Amino acid sequence: MTETSVPELLAAARPGALAAFNVITLEHAEAVAAAAESAKRPAILQISENTVRHHGGLAPLARACRQIAADSSAALAVHLDHATTAELIEAAVALGITSVMYDGSARTDAENRSTTVTVTRWCHARGVFVEAELGAVGGKGGAHTPGVRTDPAEAAAFVAATGVDALAVAVGSEHAMRTRDARLDDALIGRLAASVPVPLVLHGSSGVPDAGLLSAVRHGMSKINLATRLNIAFTGAARAVLTEDPAATDPRRYLAPARRAVQAEVEHFLRLLDPAAATAA
Repeated sequence: MTETSVPELLAAARPGALAAFNVITLEHAEAVAAAAESAKRPAILQISENTVRHHGGLAPLARACRQIAADSSAALAVHLDHATTAELIEAAVALGITSVMYDGSARTDAENRSTTVTVTRWCHARGVFVEAELGAVGGKGGAHTPGVRTDPAEAAAFVAATGVDALAVAVGSEHAMRTRDARLDDALIGRLAASVPVPLVLHGSSGVPDAGLLSAVRHGMSKINLATRLNIAFTGAARAVLTEDPAATDPRRYLAPARRAVQAEVEHFLRLLDPAAATAA
């Protein structure tokens, strides 16, 4: 199957939610594709700006993710996550990526709106889907303040002014949480869904328990981003192998079980967020 566009995946996921998983290594991408095939659910392979920095460039991992998506029998898309510069977005589009998130949340409100408008117009002229962020999703340092919430009226005005296709909102989650005890403001999610005419995106979803994710979907969340849960599974499986055999040197010895652990975690969330589970909960 060729890559599928994010709007098509969002439509296919309803009335559940579309799950998006951050990819750091090739094994992450392979695991997401295998899980999507097993669960028969659509999914997004996301590459963050931090991961681009880790690898020293976007092209190798982006090309690998696009090839994995093209070769998979599942409906998959590749998405650039939390890009803070137009240059990185332009590089992604040049590589054939058709969905990006521009994160101007570290800027002033006026600067965020202005730069988001510029990025969105440029992307739309090239048929590229744009996600943006309003409010501060906790857990990413000085630019994000835990406790801040997105105001529905401001969110609606931001979408109208910028023309973005999806909006990441602050409703109580935090990035990089290792525990799953975040409590989302479902009433706020409902008000945002009623006010904002584009899909809502939940970042920091790893810290939200299953019941909380299902409730968020019922109240209007359309896209659920997950990263830390995958990395906990990946690292735990690799650590178990290396603890059992400290002399192990072949990376395949621990990367294979790490990939299987990520696949299991991804499958869990794909099945959790499918329409049957989302409507039955």
